[in-house]
Amino acid sequence: MKYKALALAFSIIATMQTLHAQNRYEISSPDKTLKVTVVLAQQQLSYTISRNGAEVLNTSSLGLVRADEDFSKKLSILSVSKNELVKDSYTLKNAKRLLNNYAANKRIIHLQTPSKQKMDVIFQVSDDGVAFRYYFPDRDAKIKKLAEEKTSFHFFNGAKAWMQPMSVAKTGWESTNPSYEEYYKKEINVGTPAPTNAGWVYPALFNYKDTWLLISESGLDGNYCATRLKQNSADGNYEVGFPDQREAFTGQNVNPESELPWYTPWRIIAIGSLKTITGSTLGTDLAYPAKSNINPDLFQLGKASWSWIILKDNSITYDVQKKYIDFAADMKWEFCLIDVDWDTKIGFDKMQELADYAKSKNVGLILWYNSAGDWNTVKYTPRNKLNVKESRLKEFAMLQKMGIKGIKVDFFGGDGQSMIKYYLEIFEDAAKFGLSVNCHGATLPRGWQRTYPNLVTMESIRGMEFITFEQENANEEPLHATTIPFTRNVFDPMDFTPMTLNKLPKINRNTTNGFELALPVIFQSGVQHLAETPDGMAKVPAYVKTFLQNFPSSWSDTKLIDGYPGKFVVMARKSGNKWYIGGINGETFAKEISFDGNKFGGKTATLITDGNEDLSFVKSELTSNATIKITMKPHGGFVLVIE
Repeated sequence: MKYKALALAFSIIATMQTLHAQNRYEISSPDKTLKVTVVLAQQQLSYTISRNGAEVLNTSSLGLVRADEDFSKKLSILSVSKNELVKDSYTLKNAKRLLNNYAANKRIIHLQTPSKQKMDVIFQVSDDGVAFRYYFPDRDAKIKKLAEEKTSFHFFNGAKAWMQPMSVAKTGWESTNPSYEEYYKKEINVGTPAPTNAGWVYPALFNYKDTWLLISESGLDGNYCATRLKQNSADGNYEVGFPDQREAFTGQNVNPESELPWYTPWRIIAIGSLKTITGSTLGTDLAYPAKSNINPDLFQLGKASWSWIILKDNSITYDVQKKYIDFAADMKWEFCLIDVDWDTKIGFDKMQELADYAKSKNVGLILWYNSAGDWNTVKYTPRNKLNVKESRLKEFAMLQKMGIKGIKVDFFGGDGQSMIKYYLEIFEDAAKFGLSVNCHGATLPRGWQRTYPNLVTMESIRGMEFITFEQENANEEPLHATTIPFTRNVFDPMDFTPMTLNKLPKINRNTTNGFELALPVIFQSGVQHLAETPDGMAKVPAYVKTFLQNFPSSWSDTKLIDGYPGKFVVMARKSGNKWYIGGINGETFAKEISFDGNKFGGKTATLITDGNEDLSFVKSELTSNATIKITMKPHGGFVLVIE
């Protein structure tokens, strides 16, 4: 009897171990450095991530809750696909790299609930990170509604975070929040609550031991809302949250709803060193390819003059805008942006004259619009032209006839599904009329620039305009500007509207001219709206003006040379046979950086950095095929062109 009991016990243990093994599945990156382990335990699905054999993300939850069914518990596995290598190659001018190659191992976990409702979880693991999304494979024309997403990212104790708080809906100037315009909290302990229940925005950066992780989302279409991380993260466990119920297009929904089948957006985690993070293209790798009805070659990238950033509302006059068109032409820049109230202060007839004049100077015009709707009370016009399809198409047809090249749309109302649909409708309709789009007061692009090639940039950052408003923003600029290359600007174009090289009205600048000149190199945007004025440009050395006249509109490659979020950044970007290297120092003491010039294969190296006098420059020639050493002043910077 004793031996029979032991045998039975061993049999039960062996059976349990077999069952446990059957409910544990692994997906590794092609180079084997990253591994995701997915486990179904107690009828709930979770995952962990390891790098080089060491866990970097603790047990984290998976699942969705639909109004008609809970897909976060009481789950059983129907089947699990074999590991499959998936590849993609694409070109993208509006990015850190022109030619992009993606390779990942893919595995699908097929699940069902007790009532036989099905859900898949799709994992793809590449050498630079992990991506996963959910899929409801059943077919049903009846609209299904999601109440909650149970996805979480559970970090180990000791990890640090760089995160931007989400602003509360219907707050701020003229109730225009949320706009992704808060400062990042830097190197905080994981688990630190967000300042408000609005939570945290993407991308969110984490560091655990020698590993960096950047969380965001991609593949967001009109079938889902944009999400964020919730306010509270007990034990470092960050949960995905839905928007505030006020973040809706007029009278429409916020939370996701769709008929079946139904894909959710990708949850993406870039993983590795800081160089891996800043070099990753996961945000566009997982985005939907370019719409077949949008020709990318119709939409030009470039630089733009812009009067409003320094001169504000009073500059929106015919004479001032003509001066800024001349400024763009003199600088060999592609565009001039004409901002708020142009329809009343200049008028359509005179705007046609300006458009014709700009065309004669080989300059394209970009015109500002208010997104309108009941989500903000901003009085600036044109207003109520874009939020109804019929009037939107009429307006776009008029702009096309005038010869306008693009629009800037401002003051959107949040991240609800209906608001996301509004963005995408604007992009698609504008493309039909050859119009590029720039969004301000807006959400994060989440890879949309790949899907909609006419989307040239989006603000989604506390940019230069805030520096012109208040001294505290100028004081924060060195820390802010050295944080966002590792966060906001990693995957998506960012309209910071950088670079002023002279004094600002009523503001004491806290950065040197070398710092400012480097920003258009370090920040990536399909159109760089540069903040300097014609009068200010007349004061800089000829070699600085020449540098800005010949500055590229897009890049073929990007490399982080060195840096640390909130402290300093040295970034290299390639165009043609030249490497443009920009460096900025966010700290209050001088910093020497050095790197191997041989890696950039040049014959000449021209350095522009800070001179001894305030707001001055100095130019020098360096040996390009040797170790290059440069000292950045406190809050200083440089640009280096290797050819």
